[in-house]
Amino acid sequence: MIELRYPMVEDAERFYEILNNIDTTYYYATIPDSIEMEIKWIERRKYKRENKLEYNYAIIYNGKVVGGCGLTIYQEYDHIGEIGYFVDKYYSGKGIATQAVQELERVAFEDLNLGRIEIRMDPRNKISEKVAIKNNYIKEGLLHNAVEFQCNYFDYSLYAKTKSFENKNLKYI
Repeated sequence: MIELRYPMVEDAERFYEILNNIDTTYYYATIPDSIEMEIKWIERRKYKRENKLEYNYAIIYNGKVVGGCGLTIYQEYDHIGEIGYFVDKYYSGKGIATQAVQELERVAFEDLNLGRIEIRMDPRNKISEKVAIKNNYIKEGLLHNAVEFQCNYFDYSLYAKTKSFENKNLKYI
C-alpha cells in the first residue's frame, strides 16, 4: 500500500537521486541538475497548488519516498487534468504507479470534480502504457510531434478516462 503526500524540501535529495537514475529514454521532463534545482521545484509546488494549476505528491512506500506523481489542470479546459508519475527503478513492478494513478484519479474526480483525466506517454513506453490499461484508461489515439523536448519532437499516446455525470434534467433538442 502506498501513501501520497505533498512534497517537502526534505524530499529534494531523494527525488534528485531517483530522477537521475531512471531510464530517461521515454521521459520528456527536465531532470534536475542539482539538489538545489529540485528544492526550487518543490518550493514552487505550493503556489501551483494554491492556484489550482498542479497537485504534486511524493509517493511513499514502506515509509520511504520511492517516486512522485501529479495532476496538472489544463487552463484552457479546466475540467481536464493530466496525470504524470515516476517511480524509482528499484521499486518498479510492485504496482506503485498503478496505485498512485488510482489515488490521483480519486482526487481528480471527487475532490476537484474534473470530468476527464488524461495520461500521455511515449508510445514505446510499455511500462507506462501498462499502468494506464490496468487502471481502465482508454487509448484514444496517437498525437504526432505533440511534445518538444531538447529541440526534438516526439509522439504521445493518449489514454483517457471520463467521469460519469448524471443529469436527469438535461434535455437534448
